[in-house]
Amino acid sequence: MSARLFTFVGGESGAWRITRMEAVTGMPLARAEALDIVQGAAPGESTRAQWQLRGITSNERYVVQEEKARLVEKQQGLGRPEAVCAALIPIRKSAEWWSLPQDARRRLFEEDSKHVEIGLRYLPAVARRLHHCRDLGEDEPFDFLTWFEYASVAEAAFEELVRELRASPEWRYVDREIDIRLRRELSQ
Repeated sequence: MSARLFTFVGGESGAWRITRMEAVTGMPLARAEALDIVQGAAPGESTRAQWQLRGITSNERYVVQEEKARLVEKQQGLGRPEAVCAALIPIRKSAEWWSLPQDARRRLFEEDSKHVEIGLRYLPAVARRLHHCRDLGEDEPFDFLTWFEYASVAEAAFEELVRELRASPEWRYVDREIDIRLRRELSQ
């Protein structure tokens, strides 16, 4: 089992209750009641899953050393007890995006869109982990799965973060995006 592979399983049960699912751009996903996150590959048919999305954690691809240091300094880990809210936002970028050379994608990502700068303003309240899907093969329906966790008091800040990112020039290249909002199911 790879420690870098994660499977997000949308189905009838899971640690997170889905409170909202919206196709922002492109085809929606099938409705699910809950989400479970499995490190590694999810079990087969027994999960009664509506869908399974896989991604791997990887190196930071569009940040420079100084940005990475600032992110690491401010970012808090996932799984904080107060972080009872979450969002899973799967994104696929257009063929036009992927045809750009790496330096042009970097310029769009940060110099034009200020992706890292925007994200830094919402740390440490909003924790995040990016999962890459393209590395798993061409059959994956998304390029990235971004997982966010935050406390209820940070919900408005998270909405502002998402609004700012979607208004950026980088988002012109997004051709499929699903916004899935969740609340942690606390043990009774």
